[in-house]
Amino acid sequence: MKRNRNYILLSILSITFTIEADNLLDIYNEALENDPQFKAAEYTYLSGKEIKKQGMAALLPSISLSGQTTWNEYYQLGELQNEYNSFSQAARISQPLLRLDTWFNFRRSKFLTDASEADFAFQQQNLIVRTAELYFNVLRSIDNLNAAISEEVAIKKQLDQTKQRYEVGLSAITEVQEAQLAYDVSLAAKIRREGEVFTAREALNALVGREIVSVDALVNEMRVTNPVPDSKDDWVQKGIENNFRLKAANLRTKASKNNARSAAANHLPKIDIVGSRVESETNQFSFDGIDTGSAFQITVPDETQRDNYSLQWSVPIFQGGAVNSRRKQAYADYNKSSQDALFVQRSVIQEVRSQYSNVVTLVANLRAQRQAVISATSALEATKVGYEVGTRNIVDLLQAEKNLYAAERNLANAKYDYLMSTLRLHLSAGTLDPKNLIDINSLLG
Repeated sequence: MKRNRNYILLSILSITFTIEADNLLDIYNEALENDPQFKAAEYTYLSGKEIKKQGMAALLPSISLSGQTTWNEYYQLGELQNEYNSFSQAARISQPLLRLDTWFNFRRSKFLTDASEADFAFQQQNLIVRTAELYFNVLRSIDNLNAAISEEVAIKKQLDQTKQRYEVGLSAITEVQEAQLAYDVSLAAKIRREGEVFTAREALNALVGREIVSVDALVNEMRVTNPVPDSKDDWVQKGIENNFRLKAANLRTKASKNNARSAAANHLPKIDIVGSRVESETNQFSFDGIDTGSAFQITVPDETQRDNYSLQWSVPIFQGGAVNSRRKQAYADYNKSSQDALFVQRSVIQEVRSQYSNVVTLVANLRAQRQAVISATSALEATKVGYEVGTRNIVDLLQAEKNLYAAERNLANAKYDYLMSTLRLHLSAGTLDPKNLIDINSLLG
């Protein structure tokens, strides 16, 4: 069933408006900028990038500066005897020399950052699938609505003809009632399909944050083939090597392993090189007392500087069992992450095998549905002839009409199912990229 790409059917008003349609690539590019789910994944990735920098920072020198100024007053028997101001400033530099716990923690942070990158790569691929699915849901609902409208129009025509035949005595009242029932059912189906169109459009609107009035439809005949390579095991191997969810799970397992090593290294000595400089200055005002008649005397500022250079080490001996407990906890987390990665791997293998089988099945189904439309069209024509000569009744004719439009709906759905299953196969195998979307977009017009 063909439609002009520049038109949207408003069946309630029975009016068509010329509208510039959006294609699949247009909407995907908008989704990259406006989809909240994808933008949240992007910010999660940016946050994850900082984990590695924080882990590296613990291995680099740390420098700190501090300062202090203090006003001092000394009283004796309620009389001010001395007052002065003192200043001090200090600088400290520390360089870890032997910190295995920090080294393993740095490796952990590196793997976590890589895992965040893999997660974001998966979300990029998943956005392609989500965009295509929402887009095809709109086209699917429009095709179903158009089929329902055509079916309603055809059955209404049959109802009108049956009434005319009844009025001249060529048909029984039961034929009119059968035609009326079929028309009422088709009308209810059309109303339901209209609701599905609005629902599908709203879901697509939510993806890009604006109202999409019209979309391009499938107008070019697609070439359906089995997946290449034509081997389920080859696709499984691709999934194991390229699936980004599996990559992220494996990277988190490595991160967890290094976290366990870091916890175990807390039993080992920690050695740092530390250097510091402290400078102080005191400006003192000394009161000599009443007997001398002198009010006060300003003393020369006292300035001091102290430099320290040291090699510091520490070894935790006993901390109530906390160090050993954290080590056990870290290794338990590592074992858990290993099992999580194994679960993801098995899930990926299952997804790849399932999607591969779906594509193969849908290729055969699509070819069968094309033949079904041809057969339903021929059957309808034969039934019409039989009805005219009296060998077929109105029920047979109405059923033939329904069979044709059901076959057209099934064919349209089979096309969308095939395209979506192909995208999902590439997603599970980790080989999905925008080129797949470009290829599909070439079928639209």
